[in-house]
Amino acid sequence: MNFQQLEYIIAVDKYRHFAKAADKSFVTQPTLSMMIQKLESELGIKIFDRTRQPVVPTKDGEEVIRRAKLIVAEASRLKEFADELKGEISGEVHIGVIPTLAPYLLPRFLASFSAKYPNLRIYIKEMITDDIIRHLNHGDIDMGLLATPLHHSSLEEHHLFFEEFFAYASQEEKLPKKKYLLPAQIDTERLLLLEEGHCMRSQIFNLCALRRADDSASNLHYEAGSIETLINLVDRNQGITIVPHLATLHLSTTQLKNIREFAKPKPVREISIVVQKGFPRKKILEFLRKEIVNGLPTYHSSPDRNVLDIVA
Repeated sequence: MNFQQLEYIIAVDKYRHFAKAADKSFVTQPTLSMMIQKLESELGIKIFDRTRQPVVPTKDGEEVIRRAKLIVAEASRLKEFADELKGEISGEVHIGVIPTLAPYLLPRFLASFSAKYPNLRIYIKEMITDDIIRHLNHGDIDMGLLATPLHHSSLEEHHLFFEEFFAYASQEEKLPKKKYLLPAQIDTERLLLLEEGHCMRSQIFNLCALRRADDSASNLHYEAGSIETLINLVDRNQGITIVPHLATLHLSTTQLKNIREFAKPKPVREISIVVQKGFPRKKILEFLRKEIVNGLPTYHSSPDRNVLDIVA
């Protein structure tokens, strides 16, 4: 087995065609096919089903290819790892960020972080939680910025901060006049939620004890793709929604009057940097963590908190 064979099976998996994979790998098709056959013989596993067009991996082949991608990705990062050992930060880092966090957190650290490490190329993509987990496990991204805990044994979570949730309600909503609001006092039929796939949606389900997939409930009439859309819906159509603390920092003076604080224990979400277990680039992980924490607003979450699970 050699490194080139791993690159060949990754290429065939990507292009689903032996001739095209060979062309992209700058070898002849007979050479590529022979090298893959040798690997299959050595492993005792058929990696590809050649009877189908386009060619597809077998069930066992999918796992072999997944592990091959991890090995190739790690090998490509050896130079970056060596540079870090010498105190140099260079190469590339790929980061996935959940949409309910990206517009509020990224502007607080990204410019300063990239300025401090000009030789580091930073690639950021917004993804929902399930996609971040999948891309981390496949080695497609290096880090994720998202709500935790994830309950995944293959991943490491590095705590950043707790972010408090607030109710955002129209002035016309019939809510108790007391300073602090209880989750049970929210009329779930008036509650506006993010669309399916957002982990914050699951956290709100847990906070408000909502039932999933209950057609008799009317709390799912409104679903939005962003927190900004939820806020605009409340502003224009009344109703109530739940927003995280960082999102409230962008509200106007008029909109801030719609914020209602929850009673203790305060509902919060934990935000962490998540990487694969054994992630080798410890320095860049720590530098990024410090930059993010230093960019946060002066705000202290109550120690009497209720950390909402992302699994409803």
